[in-house]
Amino acid sequence: MTTFILLHGGGDVGWSWHLVAAALRREGHEVFAPDLLADDDSATLDDYADAVVAEVGPLRGGLVVGHSFGGFTAPLVADRIGADVLVLLAGMIPRPGERPEDRWENTGYGEAAAAQAARDGGLTGNEDPLVSFYHDVPRELALEAISRERAHPSTAAMETPWPLAAWPSIPTEFIVCTQDRFFPPEFLRRLAADRLGVVADEIDGSHCVALSRPEELARMLKGYAVTHGPSASARS
Repeated sequence: MTTFILLHGGGDVGWSWHLVAAALRREGHEVFAPDLLADDDSATLDDYADAVVAEVGPLRGGLVVGHSFGGFTAPLVADRIGADVLVLLAGMIPRPGERPEDRWENTGYGEAAAAQAARDGGLTGNEDPLVSFYHDVPRELALEAISRERAHPSTAAMETPWPLAAWPSIPTEFIVCTQDRFFPPEFLRRLAADRLGVVADEIDGSHCVALSRPEELARMLKGYAVTHGPSASARS
């Protein structure tokens, strides 16, 4: 059995992981998918991580996943609990001391998104979230996700430098969503190579693939657990 800690992205809630969590729990795995702090403009990235660690209690090890903006919080949590593996799903990849609000310019995101939008006729970055985020999610599910949106992250979290002095020495995997209309896939592949030194894996789905391809995503996460978990160390 593996413990999975699934962290949502900006504006989202733990519910966004409910289909993936169900697929993992059916096989006996333990899953935490907390609602990160919201509606508190003073909450920092450390506060987000503190809340997750408090929820999982004395747990050590396991697999931590950060989706989108959750990429800023997931490494903090993974570092504090000594996770076996860290996974970023279409995740933002911070550098030590980098403020989340500076990441957009630092990574060249604006140019990458504009170029992709020019190629796909304006689908990337479209103002309609059903087009840009949930285009492959069943409509009823997408509308429910939109109805659950919250004010996360806070101004403090955006303005405070990422607190770790270095990336955690934990095996790290990155998943690119090939139909992502928020973070262009090629942009994320480049960032994964430049900032993490890894070749990204891919899943055929939108930015919100946890709702559109939950079973496939759960299989990928289980695969990482097998590759990097405690039993893998025993075999090596």
